[in-house]
Amino acid sequence: MKLQRRYDQVSCRLQVEGLPDVSVGQSSQAIGIITGWQLQLAGRPELEGRREHLIAMAEAVLPYARHLISGISRPFGSPEAPVAIAPFDEPHESGDGRRRTGHQLTLRSSQPDTPPLTLRIDDAELADLVRCLDRLRFDPLLQVALQLPVPQPLRAKDLQARLPLHRRLAAPVGGALALGVLAGLSWLLPTPAPQRSGQEPLSPPPGKLAPSR
Repeated sequence: MKLQRRYDQVSCRLQVEGLPDVSVGQSSQAIGIITGWQLQLAGRPELEGRREHLIAMAEAVLPYARHLISGISRPFGSPEAPVAIAPFDEPHESGDGRRRTGHQLTLRSSQPDTPPLTLRIDDAELADLVRCLDRLRFDPLLQVALQLPVPQPLRAKDLQARLPLHRRLAAPVGGALALGVLAGLSWLLPTPAPQRSGQEPLSPPPGKLAPSR
């Protein structure tokens, strides 16, 4: 008998079906083998797939959301991957000059001659999807090794790109100005005249005796 685990949010429902893995002594209430899953986003077609598609979605969506929280917006998922997600920005359909922003989720079927499915979701829908995936990852009754990549620290160039241009230029420009000021001061300092050989020593100040010869 197949088991089901369901994770609900306001605009998202993720349901996973599977069987216990009796070969490793799992409980009859635990899912150790995923046989299928369904994802329902409000007002969108229902999505379904196999275990590898669920892993591909988590591999794309979770790091994408983590980078957004850090102020970095960039796509995740290669053009050949089953799931990819990227930001989008386009003029609003009403033509009033406003722009519509959000996130574009692309799912590619493993069936031949099946075009990719593209869904556009807003920030709230992305947050609901991330919560469902997080609940799936930490569900004690879903005893499946999803083998998701360990989150890596953000790259230095990513952190640098999030800083405003004037802050990125502050350090090099400040260093160049300090170097220029020091160079200018060096030109203002008097250069000591070299002492010629054989020059008579200066007379001693009054009240002091000159050394005997």
